[in-house]
Amino acid sequence: MPEPILAILIGSTRPGRVGPKFAEWFRDSAVAHGGFDVELIDLAQLNLPLLDEPNHPRMRRYVHQHTIRWSRTVERADAFVFVTPEYNFGYSAALKNAIDYLSGEWADKAVGFVSYGGVAGGTRAVQQLKQVVTALRMVPVVESVNVPFFSQFIDADGRVAPSDPMIRAARAMLDELLRVTALIRPQLDDVDPGSPAVPELAASRA
Repeated sequence: MPEPILAILIGSTRPGRVGPKFAEWFRDSAVAHGGFDVELIDLAQLNLPLLDEPNHPRMRRYVHQHTIRWSRTVERADAFVFVTPEYNFGYSAALKNAIDYLSGEWADKAVGFVSYGGVAGGTRAVQQLKQVVTALRMVPVVESVNVPFFSQFIDADGRVAPSDPMIRAARAMLDELLRVTALIRPQLDDVDPGSPAVPELAASRA
């Protein structure tokens, strides 16, 4: 069986951002972990315009090529990690825009968070994101990587120099993402929706 695909999404697009630095560090951690086929997605490179689809994303009647490409990218991933800053107690408009473009493509996938900021380490942004991803039927894991006063973890060469707690948190989150993904994805592929094993789905089809 191929390894599940973990998509790491850089949630900041502004000039001077440090999101790519933390995303690249976490990507290297994920590759070393060995449980996933790892992909890195940069919203700045994706360059989605402000939501411009005329139809509700639940319908998947997309009319723009940028949306079709984005849909395919999200669809093929089995799990996600959002790398997010904290702006005014929340997360970035670019990340919300990218999320809102789609609907069903996000569902039934585990999601973790690497956040960075000041004293709160980006945790207030993560709390808002958890409400949004839950509405999309994603499964946020409890484990996370939260980086307070992030500049202290960037060395003279502009690379992330993680603390021991950051390293341990990344490993714990990757382990949990893999565990939850193993529970979610095979079940969706192998279980007949009409089976007694999933009575709530069977009832909805009656």
